[in-house]
Amino acid sequence: MADENKWKPPGEEEEEEEELDETAYKSAKDAVLFVIEVSESMLTAPPPVDAKKQERDTPTSAALKCAYALMQQRIISNPNDMMGVLLYGTEQSKFQEEEQARGTLAYPHCYLLTDLDIPAAEDVKALRSLVEDEEESKKLLVPSKDRVSMANVLFCANQIFTTKAPNFNSRRLFIVTDHDDPHEKDKALKSSAAVRAKDLYDLGVIIELFPISRPNHEFDRSKFYDDIIYNARPMDPEAPAPISGTTAPTSTSDGISLLHSLLSSINSKAVARRALFSSVPFEIGPGFKISVKGYIIFKRQEPKRSCYVWLEGEKPQIAAGVTTQMADDTARTVEKVEIKKAYKFGGEQITFTPEEVSVLRHFGDPGIRIIGFKPQSMLPVWANLKQSTFIYPSEDDYVGSTRVFSALQQKLLKDKKIAVAWFVARKNASPVVAAIIPGAEKLDENGAQITPPGMWLCPLPFADDIRQNPETTLIRAPDTLIDSMRVVVQQLQLPKAVYDPHKYPNPALQWHYRILQAMALEEDLPEKPEDKTIPKYKQIDKRAGSYIIDWGHELHRRYEEWRKENESSAVLGKRPTPGGKDEIAVRGAKKTKTGEGDGTPEIDDAQMKKAFEKQSVGKMTIPQLRTWLQSKGMPVSGKKAQLVERVEGHFEQK
Repeated sequence: MADENKWKPPGEEEEEEEELDETAYKSAKDAVLFVIEVSESMLTAPPPVDAKKQERDTPTSAALKCAYALMQQRIISNPNDMMGVLLYGTEQSKFQEEEQARGTLAYPHCYLLTDLDIPAAEDVKALRSLVEDEEESKKLLVPSKDRVSMANVLFCANQIFTTKAPNFNSRRLFIVTDHDDPHEKDKALKSSAAVRAKDLYDLGVIIELFPISRPNHEFDRSKFYDDIIYNARPMDPEAPAPISGTTAPTSTSDGISLLHSLLSSINSKAVARRALFSSVPFEIGPGFKISVKGYIIFKRQEPKRSCYVWLEGEKPQIAAGVTTQMADDTARTVEKVEIKKAYKFGGEQITFTPEEVSVLRHFGDPGIRIIGFKPQSMLPVWANLKQSTFIYPSEDDYVGSTRVFSALQQKLLKDKKIAVAWFVARKNASPVVAAIIPGAEKLDENGAQITPPGMWLCPLPFADDIRQNPETTLIRAPDTLIDSMRVVVQQLQLPKAVYDPHKYPNPALQWHYRILQAMALEEDLPEKPEDKTIPKYKQIDKRAGSYIIDWGHELHRRYEEWRKENESSAVLGKRPTPGGKDEIAVRGAKKTKTGEGDGTPEIDDAQMKKAFEKQSVGKMTIPQLRTWLQSKGMPVSGKKAQLVERVEGHFEQK
């Protein structure tokens, strides 16, 4: 926890519109500029790790494919975000159109492939042609013989952000390179690049580095980029300095391709950080407060309609929506001053003024207040109402919040405790009693951060939210069946016993985006969606097919034994002895009422069939229906209409 470099605010999906401030939601735009190096080493494909899995993509082409894939995603899912691609180190030079018109060459060996703007269909097509057409890429991707100044590249990016996205809340610069020290012999150029990087950070631009390591040379950030990439450190002067992390080599022993690894790395930072709530006071004790931000890490992603399109005119137009309140009886327009809020109580409508409604909904200012501590073992698994909120320290209101937050998180982890808190997320929001659960940092096999260290706000249920589980029939299987199924489960475990949800995208959502993309780019519509959630039946059959068949035979054998024992017990009028070795115990099953002993005559199959033909099944009593259904092994629960429906369905199938 002392390593402040590991405290990275997580990327976050957008929360529902009704839970975000409207102005903040509309202004939450993102501008991303790809800066990709073109050099001899970046244009050379890495050596193959495996004869069957060869690396065909050069680092530059892999980066361009990543930019193309990201542009495809964002043109549909984030239509208001901007994106651009800048190449540096090229023999050709190109900047914005006004610079070209004046004939000036302010940024030599910098080629603005796609200007920073909302991607249009033409931009996606141009980038796709460069990715797919090798002849065109060879003409453009020619490395320069002269040295390129990183200060000049950063200043070029500065001007692009200043002219194209001056008022964006989120502006980020993605640098893809394999040179860890571009100015190893020139301290003046290195110092000048550091100054230009600071200018970018002063403008609010965040620089993200995507280093590419070679098999014979690991990328070292400390040589140059530690002075360029600013780690987010707290304002507290006594906070420990950040420590640079290492970068995993591009070509790994398991044959992961350069394109997939780079695309995965870029996708992890592709979404702007959009907080559910920001700078909320976190009261640890009386008069002892820090400030935190809240994020929703896990959220179902669904297609969202951003606008309506009118297609009846000469050309499609975006429709402007207008909402009007109408009276039910006269259909006249109801003015806003005529609308009153009321609550029905005792058969009467009790009206409230807007001021009274605001007072009723006010439970205090937004904030998190700890009211006690409990062991983690006291938190049951079922005490989970909705998704948890990830909270993270913020230095906006209280300097030193990071250090206090870190100390509390470490203490809770060490003592295996949770904090119970009173939580109000926003103004006029309903209060929640939540458990604050500490979360440790999670890293992948390459040392990259999957989940940052922090704490989770888990809403706890109130007494009215807890319901009793319905009564169920518990059947205990014999030990031989359990042992056989254990072998099947072991054969079906995932590699490394880790489930990665990022490898299984929502097929319905991806199909929706794929159709929109084909329509926007004038491509052929796809025939069928790509569904990665479909089980791999052949692989399952190869690994566990024989074990499943053996389990089925064992299940049939055990069932026959159980049936013979119960039939013999029923003939002798005895109940099976409980606690036997091979017993299948049925617990909690309700005794079904039948017509025996209450004077109700039983109905045989011939009588029931005759009643069905005369459509008089509904005239029979409930005990008669249940007795007949029970003799057929059919469910006997429910109302009379449901019982009649089951009887009629039985004969209709025949």
